Formats: sequence, C-alpha cells, structure tokens
Amino acid sequence: MILWRHGKIFLDKDTKVSWRIGEVRKALNLTQQRFAENLKISQSHASALERNSRAVPDRAIKMICLTYGVSEKWLKAGKGDMFEKGRDFKLEEVMSNFQKLDELLQDYVLKQIRLALEYQEKAGGGRQG
Repeated sequence: MILWRHGKIFLDKDTKVSWRIGEVRKALNLTQQRFAENLKISQSHASALERNSRAVPDRAIKMICLTYGVSEKWLKAGKGDMFEKGRDFKLEEVMSNFQKLDELLQDYVLKQIRLALEYQEKAGGGRQG
C-alpha cells in the first residue's frame, strides 16, 4: 500500500519488497519473461510480485537471492548492497548464453570479441581494474 502524508510517499513493507524485485530485474537487464523463466515461475506471477498484487512469499525471496546472488537483507529491508559480493553476473550470462549457441555462432561470437578487444586496444581504452 502506498500512503501519502505531509507531502511524502510512504510504502509499506510488501510494496518496498515488490519495488526492489523490479529493481533487481532491471539491474540485471532482464525482461519479466526471462526473469520468471530463471525462477521457474510464470511471467504473470513475476509481474504480480513486482506490482505487489500478490504477497511475496519467503520462498520467492529465497529463489531470487539464490538465482541472482541478491542480498536477502537488501531485498527484505533495503539495507546494504543489492548483490552479494563475488559473483560476476555479466560473465555468467555470457557463458550461459554462449553454451546455447551452435558451434558456428560460437565461432562468430569469439571473432566479434577479438575484434572488440582489438578496437579497444587501438583506441587506448584498455580495461581499468
């Protein structure tokens, strides 16, 4: 529930969790469909969780945290960082999707990565780290 008092918006606990679920999905650059597939739920269920039209059960919170490395403390209470440290989600997504490609497309992707690295080196934009 959203409350309006003294010119400020106040969200109840469930609304905040639902909002944070949407923030996780957006941070991972996932569609609701892909987000739901990875959690083994329907897209309409994922949508309902984000809209706060369905209570967010603890098992859904656990699945989101386990599947995406989200901090349970952040998801429930908004405290700390969104993601647990130590996982590289971009790399995991690349590896997962790369393995789904046939051999010809894998070779194409590797060639594109090599070309991108070459371009980056010539442009002087090596990765800082």
